[in-house]
Amino acid sequence: MKLNIKNTLLLFVFIFFHYDCLAQQDIESGSEQLNKYIPLLKNKNIGLVAHNASRLYSNYNKHLIDILIENNINVRLIFAPEHGFYSNSPNGDLIEDTRDAITRIKIISLYGKNKKPLPEHLEGLDLILFDIQDVGVRFYTYISTLHNVMEACAEQNVPIILLDRPNPNGHYVDGPVLDNKYKSFVGMHPIPIVHGMTMGEYAKMINGEGWLNNKIECNLVVIPNKNYNHKSKYILPVRPSPNLPNNQAIYLYPSLCLLEPTSVSIGRGTEKQFQIYGHPDFPKSDFKFIPKPNFGSKNPKWENMVCYGISLEKIKVSNKIYLSYLIDSYKKIPNKETFFKDSFERIAGNERLRKQLINKVSEIEIKKSWESKLKKFKKIRKKYLIYEDFY
Repeated sequence: MKLNIKNTLLLFVFIFFHYDCLAQQDIESGSEQLNKYIPLLKNKNIGLVAHNASRLYSNYNKHLIDILIENNINVRLIFAPEHGFYSNSPNGDLIEDTRDAITRIKIISLYGKNKKPLPEHLEGLDLILFDIQDVGVRFYTYISTLHNVMEACAEQNVPIILLDRPNPNGHYVDGPVLDNKYKSFVGMHPIPIVHGMTMGEYAKMINGEGWLNNKIECNLVVIPNKNYNHKSKYILPVRPSPNLPNNQAIYLYPSLCLLEPTSVSIGRGTEKQFQIYGHPDFPKSDFKFIPKPNFGSKNPKWENMVCYGISLEKIKVSNKIYLSYLIDSYKKIPNKETFFKDSFERIAGNERLRKQLINKVSEIEIKKSWESKLKKFKKIRKKYLIYEDFY
């Protein structure tokens, strides 16, 4: 039977997307490969670093803690990053220690009075099992928690087994490299905004680049992803934090988070977080939204006020950081003096970007100012890659 051009194209599209779905199904995170780590945990006292997205999808569809208990692993403590073990606390909310309602295991918050495990937390533990779903962005604080856990374990001679997971933004590297002058919990290392590494690769970099206190090294074992590379498309089955509800938000997060330390709303207080942006003083437009307190934000910017702006829900996001939204927002704000917050440099990673926006430097020229340090970072990054790269 002969196929006409239209049918041939439809067949190609079907095969392409069918293959893409199969490719995702074939990927197995470190946590799903029980035979590689469960034997290492037998007859040991374990501390688990995890959150709501620490799940096994392909074969079990269960949370890791349930799998560990079913295999008679002695989990003594759970450590939870920002947003908590259940991933239901808004950004920036300090979280107190508690107990899991079902297992009654104590949960130590690493986003409360302590951001680093204390020596007494690690006392009596034989190893730490680390399983956190990241999104590959410098100011997403899970990599800062990784650093602090590694440092605490290195200081107390407690080894770490890290169960790696795919990085949904692992297919590119972009953005200004952090100036150490602006080092903070939303940026601890001299890396670009999008680093293009999994947690396992990043942990190797933390060790290898001597970023831990006094350049100590953590005893680290990474259980790698199976059937994964840096071109793999991976759609997260569970949101990794309250304000990243879908992959469109995850793809736009590196670009729109640059608006977070400004007067512009990026959709917190709506169900379209990191997919829209706007401001009450933007020119009136057909697209508008009203931020209200919700699951992800108790006190959203411009609460109960009409914000006019732009929807990015349906755009195709390329492998790059977009500065156009930041530039567009700065142009539209009538009172420029109210645009920047004090924390802008911590998110941008340097003091230059604010000045470039004020001086109306083009997006092309701004990106050129990143190139030298970005090129150096890419060379360093290659030393720690576990998976095939395409840059």
